[in-house]
Amino acid sequence: MPIQPQPTLTGRHVALRPLESGDADALLAAAADGELWNMTLTVVPGPATVHGYIETALSGRDAGTVMPFVVVDRESGRVVGSTRFWKIDARNRKLEIGHTWLATGAQRSPVNTEAKYLLLQHAFEAMHCVRVQFTTDVLNERSRAAILRIGATQEGIVRHERIMPDGRKRNSVRFSIIDDEWPQVKAALALRLGR
Repeated sequence: MPIQPQPTLTGRHVALRPLESGDADALLAAAADGELWNMTLTVVPGPATVHGYIETALSGRDAGTVMPFVVVDRESGRVVGSTRFWKIDARNRKLEIGHTWLATGAQRSPVNTEAKYLLLQHAFEAMHCVRVQFTTDVLNERSRAAILRIGATQEGIVRHERIMPDGRKRNSVRFSIIDDEWPQVKAALALRLGR
């Protein structure tokens, strides 16, 4: 799985463009829609953490293990969230899609479905992945349901998988899509998006 320059992935509703060091204000504006930095089930950058959030993502990109994106609503041109490929393992042709969050106004819209479609298409068809995984907090029922809706298979619960900023030991649910499943997942996502 060759690591290529990070592309911009463009759909009908969203464009996923590479995160840049100057995106702090745009990310904060998106996260302010719902004050998402107050969430305890996921980590969303806030005024005190946004620069470290960006620095960590860009350091991962420099190391070849992360491809961080901002999610841009194509109609308004505004940044409405962020997502990334991370845990990129070129030798074993696998990665994880994560660190995904969307402004409250972009939730329950085609934005998340299309963003996942674009990410999965790039992972399986351009990067030739054999496995794409997702991990979410066991307490995050909404996220778990959304991951199942896109066609991923739940594999199990990883106990004390990470420590959250508030000190809670998080149990995480792991999901995956493998290359043999991608054609069927792709067709179902395309149908949901009206393609």
